[in-house]
Amino acid sequence: MSEGDSIGESVHGKPSVVYRFFTRLGQIYQSWLDKSTPYTAVRWIVTLGLCFIYMIRVYILQGWYIVTYALGIYHLNLFIAFLSPKVDPSLMEDSDDGPSLPTKQNEEFRPFIRRLPEFKFWHSATKGILVAMTCTFFEAFNVPVFWPILVMYFIMLFCITMKRQIKHMIKYRYIPFTHGKRKYKGKEDMGKTFAS
Repeated sequence: MSEGDSIGESVHGKPSVVYRFFTRLGQIYQSWLDKSTPYTAVRWIVTLGLCFIYMIRVYILQGWYIVTYALGIYHLNLFIAFLSPKVDPSLMEDSDDGPSLPTKQNEEFRPFIRRLPEFKFWHSATKGILVAMTCTFFEAFNVPVFWPILVMYFIMLFCITMKRQIKHMIKYRYIPFTHGKRKYKGKEDMGKTFAS
């Protein structure tokens, strides 16, 4: 390889200005993501606000229904991954490799580990809304469709998918929302001491 062949390097072996710019931009973006991690409610409020702005924009423009449908399918896919366990219990029925969900009341507590963690769910959903919003600025994505059919198809798809997911939850006895290990109370202290 000759000098300057590696990615992001200029002829003199130093990183190019463009490479340094995008590296720095990525670092700033990651820093903001890291700072937003503990603020779950604020993150979701901002995402719902963006979603509301997107819906108003689509309503006012009276178009881009196929983009909205694609966004809905994408969010449904993210939601199903959020509700699903990381290790599918149907695949783990016969093997005892690794952790599994408790199936009996007296089994050891195991927290629910999601296939798609909450932060990644939020991040992907927000990026999806921003991409869909960007698509509404280009007439090429405004494909003429009869939108009531898309709405009915999405509702039908949502109901069928959620029915399948709920049946899976019932069959393998898991709830995708845990609030920590159950704490048991001991006998109450009556305040009496033993006299000797």
